[in-house]
Amino acid sequence: MNPDMTDQILIPAWVDGTLQPVEKLDVHLRGLKHKAVSIFVINEGRILIQQRALHKYHTPGQWANTCCTHPHWEEPTLDCAQRRLNEELGITGLTLQSRGQIEYRAQVGPDMIEHELVDVFVAEASENLEIQPNPEEVNATRWVSPAELRHELADAPDNFTPWLHIYMADHAKTILGSK
Repeated sequence: MNPDMTDQILIPAWVDGTLQPVEKLDVHLRGLKHKAVSIFVINEGRILIQQRALHKYHTPGQWANTCCTHPHWEEPTLDCAQRRLNEELGITGLTLQSRGQIEYRAQVGPDMIEHELVDVFVAEASENLEIQPNPEEVNATRWVSPAELRHELADAPDNFTPWLHIYMADHAKTILGSK
């Protein structure tokens, strides 16, 4: 079974002020603050973005940064980021650099809220990066400059995930540097 489609995956979430393992779907339905990971793969200033698979239980078909996920209970965030890059996009061997943590809260469906404490990672990729999207996770990928992405976010906001809007509006300098 696709690990992203099941609510049986236990992720770290805060319940009554204590970090506990909670089923992923339950976390989103209750809007609990939880740990997450976001990755931005960059090549010559362009960002690899992905369109989420059309059957995802929230934000299906919307464009997001390269990869986003939740660490499993007690999984180190760097290990999680490397695992998920491979699972979603078939990408291995990149050196991920931490860009710190970002906290946000956003509505991601009629009854779902992402309240995430996100460890953000960035990796510089070579021109010949091999990308093999997993169709269970990713509908499409493309490279886009930060300027093009900002323009598209403004022109067609519903085509993009809420967290990508937040990252680009409030945290682009931290994530991407001066771009």
